[in-house]
Amino acid sequence: MGLTTARGRKTPPAPRQQRRGPRDAAGTRLHQAVAREISDRIEQGSYPPGARLPSERALAEDLGVSRVTVREALVSLQALGRVSIRTGSGVYVCAGGVQFAAALVDASAFELTQARLLFESEAAALAAPDIAPEVLEELAELLAQLRRSDSDDAADLIDRDFHLTIAAASGNAVVRQVVELLWRMRMEQEPIKAAYRAVCSHDADKRGEEHAEILCALTARDADAARQAMRRHFKRLMESMLEVAEEKALDEVRQRVAQARQRYLRGAP
Repeated sequence: MGLTTARGRKTPPAPRQQRRGPRDAAGTRLHQAVAREISDRIEQGSYPPGARLPSERALAEDLGVSRVTVREALVSLQALGRVSIRTGSGVYVCAGGVQFAAALVDASAFELTQARLLFESEAAALAAPDIAPEVLEELAELLAQLRRSDSDDAADLIDRDFHLTIAAASGNAVVRQVVELLWRMRMEQEPIKAAYRAVCSHDADKRGEEHAEILCALTARDADAARQAMRRHFKRLMESMLEVAEEKALDEVRQRVAQARQRYLRGAP
């Protein structure tokens, strides 16, 4: 199926030999859907590491979108370390751009958040000293999108892109892959996703403030400040999760007591 434009007109479907067009999830900006489609093709081997991507015009025609949308998608992919844009030469797939297909372990939201604190705090510290101006611009745009977002699903995707952009900027391919795996657990395992949603949907303003502090430290190229800002973000997240879990446990106790009271006192004079 083709994409639906801003005016409601659908583009023609892709030719039969093409794999599929971009998936435009609810609340997701079009360039983000295009970026995910190109990323999927990289993972599937259609664009192997080191290969030059088709031109912006060719990609725009292939995906049924504008060249501006393709350009925004490519800039986003460069920030994530998937492609390298070489002025006057073209866009090339970065070595190691194919994700590993790892099985997801069965873990709790608390275990995942603890692991994210360890890895993402150090990823931010690694990224800070040499982070490129265009990456800071991409992070600033993602932060603005996060603050404007009125959809939980869209906010989750923007949040993911913010953190993965920092991981890519660390310059360490292993760190980037580990953070990608942690985010797969965050987005694909329903119990973990529900635990995060219970906190993040009610703490949107605090999440925005914490991301702004992380961006401020990165902009200052202060490794220790970036590390500490990321750690504060995850420590607050874990504390909020514990509060939600505690309140849920108390509610269950109250319900059991109320049921017992009705049962045992029903015939009392």
